[in-house]
Amino acid sequence: MKQTNPFRALSSRRSVALTLAVFLSACHAFAQQDSSRIRSVITNFLEQQASVRYVYETAISPSGNAVAWSADGDGGTEIRRALLATPGKTVRITAAANNSMASESEPQWSPDGNTIAFLSDARTPGQSQVYLTGVSGSDSARLLTHLDGHVSHLRWSPDGRYLSVLYVEKATRVPSPMAAESRAVGLIDSLVNRDIQRIAIIDRTSGDTRQVTMPQLYVFEYDWSPDSKKLAYTAAPPPGDDNWYVAGLYQQPIASADTQLVYRPTRQIAVPRWSPDGRRLAFIEGLMSDQGGTGGEIFAVQADGQSPPQPLTPNRPSTPSWFTWMPGGNIIFTEFTGGSVAMQMLNLANGATQTLFRADESMRAGNEEMSVSMAMVKNKPVFAFIRTSWNMYPEVWAGPAAKLVRITQLNDARRPIHQNATNITWHNGAQPVQGWLLAPADFDPQKKYPMLVCVHGGPAWITTPTWSASDFNSTVYTKLGYFVFFPNPRGSYGQGEAFTLANRRDWGFGDLQDILTGMDTVIARYPVDSNRIGIYGWSYGGSSAMFAVTQTRRFGAAVAGAGSGDWLSYYGQNSIDKWMMSYFNASPYDDPQAYARCSAMTYIKQVKTPTLVLVGERDGESPPPQSFQYWHALRELGVPTQLMVYPDEGHSFEKFENMIDVSVRTLNWFNTHLR
Repeated sequence: MKQTNPFRALSSRRSVALTLAVFLSACHAFAQQDSSRIRSVITNFLEQQASVRYVYETAISPSGNAVAWSADGDGGTEIRRALLATPGKTVRITAAANNSMASESEPQWSPDGNTIAFLSDARTPGQSQVYLTGVSGSDSARLLTHLDGHVSHLRWSPDGRYLSVLYVEKATRVPSPMAAESRAVGLIDSLVNRDIQRIAIIDRTSGDTRQVTMPQLYVFEYDWSPDSKKLAYTAAPPPGDDNWYVAGLYQQPIASADTQLVYRPTRQIAVPRWSPDGRRLAFIEGLMSDQGGTGGEIFAVQADGQSPPQPLTPNRPSTPSWFTWMPGGNIIFTEFTGGSVAMQMLNLANGATQTLFRADESMRAGNEEMSVSMAMVKNKPVFAFIRTSWNMYPEVWAGPAAKLVRITQLNDARRPIHQNATNITWHNGAQPVQGWLLAPADFDPQKKYPMLVCVHGGPAWITTPTWSASDFNSTVYTKLGYFVFFPNPRGSYGQGEAFTLANRRDWGFGDLQDILTGMDTVIARYPVDSNRIGIYGWSYGGSSAMFAVTQTRRFGAAVAGAGSGDWLSYYGQNSIDKWMMSYFNASPYDDPQAYARCSAMTYIKQVKTPTLVLVGERDGESPPPQSFQYWHALRELGVPTQLMVYPDEGHSFEKFENMIDVSVRTLNWFNTHLR
């Protein structure tokens, strides 16, 4: 689900020529399409996509006159700084000698604006450390830490005395369920809690480092109190991949391990933030499918936990996804609204909101927690964030919301994108639904075209406009003669928490009907050949594809990526089973009928649709046995099917050649079966 740059591996581990050779070698399979046109389309597509430089985070200076960011660069992942007044003049912030290659990220301005802290593996490739440097970039960066493990979420204390990070000492893997799982061999109980993510505090002068949170708690996100004496954080007992779904809100002083549970939520929580006066803690609570994919409503609770939380955005017909307090006590937040994004200012005295920014774009960084950076200048907010859309490559923009200035020109040399995108709205009964439709390249309204329906992961997630649709690189399919439809059915973000909650215990029914009525709307308005429609998706989208073809024969072909066909067995196989409780309110051991009702395997004998199944060998979120089970059933039932298992890949793929192969096989499958 998480938006990443699917072509980042190309710049670091693969040459364009080699990748083109691998990709083009598959073109002979597309027999019904002109081979010379395929070669030209794919070459142009790869030249454009593979060279895009992705931006990972932004940081506005306390004075609001400068911004730092990390992005793909000639020297690896680079940090650069620029003044808002002269955005074209950038300075590299680095610990690498002679501007050599390194992986550097998470620039953080000191409270006085004179120093930038950042993470770099310049000394030891693959092991990030904390460095300090002057803002000019001309000073030698000072190594501050000697950590051994995974480091992230770098922060300054408000008084500037300390830095802090989330730290997994001697980490065995990247702390994410999206990453490939470690081998599960030996006494399994002893393997479960090996990696514990804790908050480590670093003295900015001496570099002395100590872990301050208890080893019995796995910390996910955190914030400093305004007086720099306490921390607030979301945490749960390990393992972290699974127990994020039951994380509570804690606070503790940095001088002791006197931990206090402030709030035990009923759903998932994220983005904990102290109020400016230190009396309250605010957070986003909602039904969330993945850590980092934040969405819900904003709540505030007394920091001592002595009163229940109060909703600050109750019944809002959109989905807040990030926020920060203003000095006076009001709140600025971003939200998904429809299939777009907006930034709002919330007046807590009367509950009124003022729209500061809205666009048919995406504004997301590595995760929602880091999507926007804000500074206050003369009592007015100044922002820095990443903007991208169907026809706009990612770039850094900064300034007041009404007068944003484009800071970077990372992708000016890339060929312009020309996607013909339409925001589609429709009703399924009384329920309004939204989606996006991309038209084929060189669209001719006098012709009929096939259409592919891409179901996003989640289900608590959303498709918003972005330069490269994730998982399948779906934008290339428009260049090869397809409409591509991205529905945001019930269960998605963008239309309020009630809409997100609407598919609990109902996967594959209400949401599928939302998709089918959306297809009807598209067919009525556009020249889509209703006999040539395919469905595909990754993660929950793959599960949706598995289920859809058990319920309807409207799809001529399906591709199920990292899907799950049997929710009962899935519960015992995956690494994040606690997310199921949020949707079913019971385990399959207590309510097997509810799980069976939503499982594709329950209706497997109704499938007649040719289905391609794809999965990573070490996927913990959607384990390979789910794909094997579904494929085995179709094969035995005589339904055309194939199963491809990608070696050593997790839920999110890391190897560029495998990402390419996913798109090749998918297009080949649809070209073969949507005749």
